Amino acid sequence: MSKKGMGSHESASAETTCWVTPKAIPHALGGFDLDPCSFTGHPWPIAKENWCLPAHDGMAKPWHGRVWLNPPYGQECADWLRKLGDHGNGIALVFARTETAMFQKWVFPRASGILFLSGRLFFHYPDGTRANGNAGAPSCLIAYGAANAEILRTCGLAGAYYGPALPTTLS
Repeated sequence: MSKKGMGSHESASAETTCWVTPKAIPHALGGFDLDPCSFTGHPWPIAKENWCLPAHDGMAKPWHGRVWLNPPYGQECADWLRKLGDHGNGIALVFARTETAMFQKWVFPRASGILFLSGRLFFHYPDGTRANGNAGAPSCLIAYGAANAEILRTCGLAGAYYGPALPTTLS
């Protein structure tokens, strides 16, 4: 059976729900202290400390230092972004679903900057091989903290940077 991309309509046939960030992204963003959503056997650990799901519940523990966050992309993604916003120091990689309640509540009013990445990413399988299909949706990097916003602005990854994100109200 062929493996599909994480956002394809046939994603259920992908045989995994664990998608690894392409190496170039964290490499362009510098070092991280903590990855609370890693997994055992990660082909290229991103942070100095990697909490492996499901053995370590990264939502239950206090975070420290500069956090890298590639959260589970289900309904719980909003909870992870809320926690990163509360922590105030890190960068998250999520789908750029700007119309969602998650973006309206936990990204736009709280983020220090957003880099909307060009094109669609090709994530990797847990063994490090690149997925055959792209993610199926656009992705963005969300910075919490001024230093992380500046890193996004200057990192050299292809995309459009917006920041700082300011809260607004619709009339």
